[in-house]
Amino acid sequence: MKDIRIALLDMNNNHANQGFRNIKEISEAFQQNSEENVVIQTFDVRFKNEMPDINDFDIYISSGGPGNPHREGMEWEDKFAGFLDSVFEHNRYNEDKKYVFLICHSFQLASIHWKLGNICKRKSYSFGVMPVHKTEEGKEEFLFKNLPDPFYAVDSRAYQFIEPDLERFEELGMKITAIEKFRPHINLERAVMAVRFSEEIFGTQFHPEADPQGMVENLKDEKNKTAMIENFGMEKYLETMDRIDDEDKIVLTRSQILPRFLQFAKKNIRKGCEVLA
Repeated sequence: MKDIRIALLDMNNNHANQGFRNIKEISEAFQQNSEENVVIQTFDVRFKNEMPDINDFDIYISSGGPGNPHREGMEWEDKFAGFLDSVFEHNRYNEDKKYVFLICHSFQLASIHWKLGNICKRKSYSFGVMPVHKTEEGKEEFLFKNLPDPFYAVDSRAYQFIEPDLERFEELGMKITAIEKFRPHINLERAVMAVRFSEEIFGTQFHPEADPQGMVENLKDEKNKTAMIENFGMEKYLETMDRIDDEDKIVLTRSQILPRFLQFAKKNIRKGCEVLA
């Protein structure tokens, strides 16, 4: 039986981060519960300029991270763009597919790279547990299958993806699967929160890996606490803290999206091995 090899792409640029701990925990739980031998390797993309060779891994999870998602002339940016193109091309022409999950900063980088819309700075930093709404395509998205509409997720971002180029989405066969709260009576662009880039590549603006412990740790940072109170008000902040470990909110989202992605990838990698045998 073939090993399943997972590359975790750390995009935190040497900043302490709860999200990457969460990604490792979910990947290690998958490793422990798999009959197959699962190998996990970490790559420090931005700080150490490390990038996996796409021939060496089956599954890639690329984390969130701080800073501007637009190009700043760094060497790793070319490598990451090359990685995205290589996976897309590989999957177009090969039976043994590569599976990629892109979170927050990585999601923004990919959306810019594929010219999908306007990725711009928000008026203020957003941090908190927020409702995420499924689009019509999102209602068919298997990663969201066991989640209500809306479902709840941790949001942590200074940038946003608005004004999607729907013709470009159509051209590339990509689908918007989730957006911020839809308010048709208010003339404001709602941010894109999740995209099905291809059958094998998925991305979220929110943090599907987040857990209550990490959220509490993040709120020890005054910037996050202030952002949450400014965006939602003190009452909402206190309510969120009270409901942070509710089974139907971020605990449910964490238990569904990334684990389902990993199971889907494993099932298809197995199937691909049988086809190639």
